[in-house]
Amino acid sequence: MTSRMTAQDASYYYLETSNTPMHVGSLAILEPPEGGLDYESVLRLVEQRLPEVPRYRKKVREVAFGLSRPVWVDDRDFDITYHVRRSALPKPGSDEQLHDLVARLVSRPLDRTRPLWEMYLVEGLANDRVALFTKSHSALVDGEEALDIVQVLFDKEPVPREVPEELWMPEREPSESALLVGALAELVARPGEGIAAVRSAVGDLTATLTETVDAVGRIARTAAQSAPETPLNTQISRSRRFSVVRSDLEPYRKIHSRYGCTINDVVLAVLAGALRYWLLSRGEPVTEATVVRAMVPMSVYTQDPDDCGDNDTIQVHPQGEVSSFLLDLPVGEPNAVVRLSHIAHAGEAYSRQRRRVAAQTMVRLSGFAPATMHAVGARVAMGFSQRMFNLMITNAPGPQHPLYLTGARLLEIFPVSPLLKNQALSIALTSYDGKIYYGLNADRDAMPDVDVAATLIQESLEELTDAGR
Repeated sequence: MTSRMTAQDASYYYLETSNTPMHVGSLAILEPPEGGLDYESVLRLVEQRLPEVPRYRKKVREVAFGLSRPVWVDDRDFDITYHVRRSALPKPGSDEQLHDLVARLVSRPLDRTRPLWEMYLVEGLANDRVALFTKSHSALVDGEEALDIVQVLFDKEPVPREVPEELWMPEREPSESALLVGALAELVARPGEGIAAVRSAVGDLTATLTETVDAVGRIARTAAQSAPETPLNTQISRSRRFSVVRSDLEPYRKIHSRYGCTINDVVLAVLAGALRYWLLSRGEPVTEATVVRAMVPMSVYTQDPDDCGDNDTIQVHPQGEVSSFLLDLPVGEPNAVVRLSHIAHAGEAYSRQRRRVAAQTMVRLSGFAPATMHAVGARVAMGFSQRMFNLMITNAPGPQHPLYLTGARLLEIFPVSPLLKNQALSIALTSYDGKIYYGLNADRDAMPDVDVAATLIQESLEELTDAGR
């Protein structure tokens, strides 16, 4: 079935460059069941769950001369083995080797002649573990009409849930002339949209995205100001580095209880401390007035508390949506508790000034909703000029009970958010089964010390924990 991209989808599609691929990723670490987890089992599971994410069998067709937005069409040559791939590390593969592999995979743009996603089963990890890395284009996942495929793969029980079989018959792909006729008809019916489509096609992304932002409204007075100058903002390359942090959720809960703030406030205070010490490690001047401005997409959705297990990391809203705001992280403040206080008060001040994006479909299925939430959060951030903030931070809560993929237990999961233009670092995190997992995606040239920043996140948490005793 053919459907035209929304204006937002098209903006994210055209926003991509060779240096800034616009896909969102997930790195899952799995403990195979007795008998192992093989490629064929993963392939079968993905094939069974594809009907729940129908856009994953569609490719993009652009309209000649950019007369209208691109369309989604069924890929009549859809080959699941192209999208679900097998890889391996030399045994026993270390976490560092796995992170290097993820960095290389994140660096590569997706093939635009096929559906915009890839999945890699990575074997050979130490301790008999396997990894599953998935990346999906930001234009593909909107949280309303289309979920991230990772959301539908996991189950609460080792035995996969039953899924009705579906015989998929792709529709005939439209001809170039049919696409042109449809585009011309749309130009007559809605000339304004046609002008916006042409702008995008010829590269006038600033105008297109500005119109999108203006239609939604400004999110805060801060948005009118340029972000402060930091080493985080520079011309970036095509190569990436990837690092992770894993920590218990309990320290965050204790700090949240002690100071009466949200767990998200605690996370941002920990990151503010880490960025402070990272700047100092580079010899950068840090005064009491120094700030780093973050775009913080906040996940807001309706879900069974037993599934989420930690409602303090989200703000529940009856409609289900994702909102965002710009926050100045007080990296110049030397006192960890004062940093937390500043962030908590700022969060309250912005609570009624957030830009919102509907994301109701995220809650219709069980599974691992954070994958979709990170994708929608990244889309929200992309809708703003990157000159307005220094880095993007997405935080999506996950279930606090084990999940399984065709019998393999999910041990850890690290989100991977994209780098935006002239931004050397993006941070994404997810809580799952009593832990918090950070994924740090960084430019290889501009941030060779991303592992230092990862270490400083843990040290910043310890500093805040000690200050609260």
